[in-house]
Amino acid sequence: MAWLQAQLPTEALADIQQTFAQEWMALFQGGERAPINDRRFRAAAWQANPASYFTAQSYLLSSRTLLRMADALNVEPAVKQRIRFAIEQWVDAMSPANFLALNPDAQQRLVESKGETLCVGLANLMGDIQKGRISQTDESQFEVGRNVAITPGSVVYQNTIMQVIQYAPATATVHARPLVIVPPCINKYYILDLQPHNSLVRHLVEQGFTVFLVSWRNPLPTDTDGILQAGWDDYVRDGVLTALAVAGSISRQKQVNAMGFCVGGTLLASALAVARAQGLDPVASLTLLTSFLDFSETGVLDVFIDEAQVAMREAQMGQGGLLPARELASTFSFLRPNELVWNYVVDNYLKGEKPRAFDLLYWNADSTNLPGPFFSWYLRNTYLENNLVQPGKITVAGVPLDLGAIDVPAYVYASRDDHIVPWRSAYASTRVLSGPQRFVLGASGHIAGVINPPAAGKRCHWVHQPDGDFPAADAWFGAAEEQPGSWWTDWTTWLTPHSGRRVKAPARLGNADYPEAEAAPGSYVRVRAV
Repeated sequence: MAWLQAQLPTEALADIQQTFAQEWMALFQGGERAPINDRRFRAAAWQANPASYFTAQSYLLSSRTLLRMADALNVEPAVKQRIRFAIEQWVDAMSPANFLALNPDAQQRLVESKGETLCVGLANLMGDIQKGRISQTDESQFEVGRNVAITPGSVVYQNTIMQVIQYAPATATVHARPLVIVPPCINKYYILDLQPHNSLVRHLVEQGFTVFLVSWRNPLPTDTDGILQAGWDDYVRDGVLTALAVAGSISRQKQVNAMGFCVGGTLLASALAVARAQGLDPVASLTLLTSFLDFSETGVLDVFIDEAQVAMREAQMGQGGLLPARELASTFSFLRPNELVWNYVVDNYLKGEKPRAFDLLYWNADSTNLPGPFFSWYLRNTYLENNLVQPGKITVAGVPLDLGAIDVPAYVYASRDDHIVPWRSAYASTRVLSGPQRFVLGASGHIAGVINPPAAGKRCHWVHQPDGDFPAADAWFGAAEEQPGSWWTDWTTWLTPHSGRRVKAPARLGNADYPEAEAAPGSYVRVRAV
């Protein structure tokens, strides 16, 4: 505490203290109660009860003051970010809305239900303790292969790293050149194939695209076939490059189109740089969705990364082992604790409510484990040292990596409110890749911005195609035009010329070398993390 006080400029501290004293005195003196805009305190009970209103307002005042103090600290930006993050976590956890004794809305429901909400809330709590996580949705309403991940297709290839799914055509003719989708391996692929109305995969096949997709394996602690020793090289070589080769063989195309989402985009770009170093040119176009190539500005995730943390991970699992899905899921949830943690504590346990059925949150709870060597390599070479964008700095699959050698046409998409991959960091890929590019910025966040079907008529996106080199991110946005609706239409319009002529849709999936093994969604995606 003494150190923090020493880093807080005297004038800034005096101003913060004066503002706090003035606002506290105004609150203490009472007067007309203004509505509380914070959604945690919007229920009528907070406004109607003077004591509860005072508690909420004093909490909000104290929260603002603590965060102002964090922002005023005269310390390195990275240190300030970590201090602010820690204060935010503490402040959010201490909200009076999170405690039955202080939450008048939950108390009112308890009285009106004659104790039923307490009984149900305790049952919900015990159920979540058994599951080891907070329920965010009614998971009983969904099942992989029954009402999510149901676009028809077949697994046409499998190894210890992944399965390759080929989707059945939905049109009489299809584009000759297929699209290979590389989803993130830190989540299940079916975020791209939820239900028919919001499935990107279904949308693509209905537009006449032939779609192949990588379904990453969800390793378990009991696996003994080498998956727990898999690293970045294995995912590049036996995952991405193999999937591209399988799709090319089945479609009889020398080149395919490829799309990578989040970490899948980072893996895909690494694989294409490896291929180029080997004298190969397997893709005709590249699409990156909310993906990092340049990790110089990683946003809030930077608070978890430093040399000590990475070295600890390398010692724990660098040579083998597993990063549990539960740990990853908790990390991402606490990036937005009020939305993904505390609101469910209040609703599920204090109010005794059952979460509504929501396919995206069902997917969010269906987490995946990661091989320790893969995770350790990823932390050091991306978030910590940003080695991928330094030509020749690292070797992947036996060759020096140079992402600047990727000169195929590229479509780069980012989401404006993305807290996982800040949009300006995704935009930085335009400075890394060397071919012709199109950058599009969508509304909303990391997932909701991507999963935005045109039929929904939601949100918007921004487009601007500069005449020459891409300018700084803010300059690009200043020149961009806002377009209503989904970015999917813009992307498929861009993708079509790269997808070849239309040909008769194949009567069967796979080929002699890669026959149909099982129906989509396949067995790998059904494995639940333990």
